[in-house]
Formats: sequence, C-alpha cells, structure tokens
Amino acid sequence: MTWLLSRSYSLIPACDMPFSDYEEFVRRTAEHPSVSAYKVGFVLGLTAGLPRVVEVTRRYTMKPILYDHQKAGTDIPETGKPFARVLKQAGVDCGILFPQAGPVTMRAWVEALREEGVAVMVGGWMSHQGYTQSQGGFLADEALVRLYQEAARLGVVDYVMPGNQPAVIERLLRVVREEGIDPALYMPGFVAQGGSLEEAAKVAGPRWHGIVGRAIYGSPDPVAALDKLWSPLQAAMHAQSADVS
Repeated sequence: MTWLLSRSYSLIPACDMPFSDYEEFVRRTAEHPSVSAYKVGFVLGLTAGLPRVVEVTRRYTMKPILYDHQKAGTDIPETGKPFARVLKQAGVDCGILFPQAGPVTMRAWVEALREEGVAVMVGGWMSHQGYTQSQGGFLADEALVRLYQEAARLGVVDYVMPGNQPAVIERLLRVVREEGIDPALYMPGFVAQGGSLEEAAKVAGPRWHGIVGRAIYGSPDPVAALDKLWSPLQAAMHAQSADVS
C-alpha cells in the first residue's frame, strides 16, 4: 500500500461550508502551495450531492478529494459496498472511515473501498473533549487503540489522529508501527480547537497533514489565513530538519 499523498507535510482545508460558498473558496485556494487536498463532509454531500461537489472542484484543481461522512463505518458490514460505490461513481479519491462498529464492519468497509479503487483513511480518536472515557466520554480508550491496531493489520497506511493531543498521537503511532506500518497522519484539532501545528509536527513523524476548517474557510481572506498558518509551519519544519541533520 502507498500513501494517499506523496508530500511530507501540508494543509488540508476541511470544507464544512454551504455549497454556495464552496466554489469561490476552491477557486481562491486551489493554487496555494500549502494545500494538498480538500476534505468535504456531509454539509456539502447532503445539500449539493457528491458528484456536483466533485465537478465544481475539478474546475480548479485535480488535488485529491477526501470524503468525511462524519462518521462512516458505523453501520453493518453489508453497507460498505454501496457506500464505496457511491464514492467511486462521484469521483471521490478517498473515503474516511471511523469504524466504531467493530472489526467485522471495518474489514468489510475497507475491502469495499479498495475493490472500488477508492483510497482508505481510518480514524477513531476524535479531537474534541468528552469523547473518550478518560475525558468523560462514552468510548473506552483501549477500544480506540485496538481500532488503530486492527486497521494496521489490514494494511491501512493513512490515519486520522487528533492534532491537539500530542500524547495520543505518540501512543497511536506506536501501536500502528508495531504492526509494521509506516503511516501518514491527517490531523484535525488546530486553531479553533486549541492545537498547534508546530507542536503536532514534533511527534507526528515524517508524513503528516494538518486538517484545518473554520480558521481558513471562516476567514474573509482564506488565502491570507493559509499564509498565516503556512509560513511559521515551514520555518518550524526547516528548523526541525536542521536539528536532525
């Protein structure tokens, strides 16, 4: 398996915006050097439909489109095939799964996406407070660790991990690597949720991509917002490379 993105690090706008704003947002940001892909979710998918979202995106860029169903992979195993078929027919490049329904569903949905030629990304640990049992939530921390372990055993190489929780990133990375996987990370939880791109970069390993939503699409000037995030991040990465060498 190969990683979805060949770049070492980048930014991915999370486009949880009305469809009426989407085309102008993509037009303005498509050529920004930080942007490697676009993540679209249910707001766009349910209002405009994925084929139309893909068609508008392709007017300006061929960068990958990641579909986050928020959250896919929580149903019975048999619904994986129609889900994968819908993404393929729409022209989506990658499906993001949060397979909290268990390992049988995970395997079925991962295999369904692969059969359709759609890239697979797996997450499980979210970036907001009150999610895991250790933070007062419903889901057992150890169950989520096992989720990443089982995904690694299926050969998944692209993972969503919470960018505002460096200790969790380190823990999950260790689990995935113990299964022989050299992963690429896709990390939400920055700016509005308090995470620091520079701090996450210190623990994320050589391949990672920051997913940022409101701080970019909520800005009156999304290009300036990207510049504000990208310039210090590049400086930090160059300094980190110099320290390693």
